[in-house]
Amino acid sequence: MDPTDTPLSTSPSHSNFSPQRHFYLAVDRLQFKMETLVDLLSMAGRRPSIPMVVCCSTRDELDSVCSAVSNLSYISIATLYSDLAEAERASILENFRQATMVWNKYGAEDKEKEEEEKPKSHMVIVTDSCLPLLGAGESPISARILINYELPTKKETYMRRMAACLAADGIVINMVVGGEVVTLKNIEESSGLVIAEMPIHVKAVYILLLVIFPVIFTTARFRGT
Repeated sequence: MDPTDTPLSTSPSHSNFSPQRHFYLAVDRLQFKMETLVDLLSMAGRRPSIPMVVCCSTRDELDSVCSAVSNLSYISIATLYSDLAEAERASILENFRQATMVWNKYGAEDKEKEEEEKPKSHMVIVTDSCLPLLGAGESPISARILINYELPTKKETYMRRMAACLAADGIVINMVVGGEVVTLKNIEESSGLVIAEMPIHVKAVYILLLVIFPVIFTTARFRGT
């Protein structure tokens, strides 16, 4: 059987990284990939104050993503790239850490207060060369959602993104096009992760349910029609 015809896992992750959960979102054609990302963020980003990270492999793709999502008024966007001044980099990382604290506090507030205050979601777009340097003493940034807009080709890069950017109970969404499913399958098998498919026709509702009801959806998949 052609490896591209063999589906990845269709159940949530029960790997050593649990309760982190890993999913992939298959896009039919490359030209629809950016539109799909914007669609996803248009829904997920409406959850007040949620901290998110989008990982890219190249600066050109980072710039493209930044341009495409810059009009989402309910998301505060920052970018980490190689020629960023050290002080500005430190400020972006610290602001994001503060955003994660706001998220943790916001999740504990009652529904009435949530309706009164609508803080923006906070998103950092970053390339692999600019991830937080844990070995150099930088602290990780604990995103609730990590989107691999460009799938890394190596397991080590995938794991580094997780270690640097993902909360202990966070969600990873891998956007894949065409033959990238083979690369993702290799990462899944070599890392011991389980990467479940996210049905594209219910992706927005699915991610929101995962965010709002993390305990329920750690062990049960949302089934859309």
